[in-house]
Amino acid sequence: MKEIEKTIKDYFNSWKTKDETVLEKTFSQDAVYIESWGPAYRNKKQILAWFRDWNKENTVLEWSIKAFYHTGSESICEWYFKCKCGGVIDGFNGVSIVTFDEDNKIVQLKEFQSKTPNTYPYDIV
Repeated sequence: MKEIEKTIKDYFNSWKTKDETVLEKTFSQDAVYIESWGPAYRNKKQILAWFRDWNKENTVLEWSIKAFYHTGSESICEWYFKCKCGGVIDGFNGVSIVTFDEDNKIVQLKEFQSKTPNTYPYDIV
């Protein structure tokens, strides 16, 4: 599990450092990546193109992992993400479901997000 967690941590960190070489080592050739708000990328070539394009104008300020959960070839990690995108700073909580192959390469990564801050509509003040 430590190797899997290191792979995920290295991947998250690659966004903060804008280091695409990590993606080359991390993803299988036919990996599928689904972002939390809908866009999907069908292979490593598309994932790298997205990484390069996004990082031209935007910056990841924080991508911190809160917890890991492992089951079989899948790992789930809970995280907080903060970026400067289009000149606006925004952040949200999220979860990634990451599936690995037998060589510990990512074959699928699906993200889900929860906007912050949370609201509590039924709190009585």
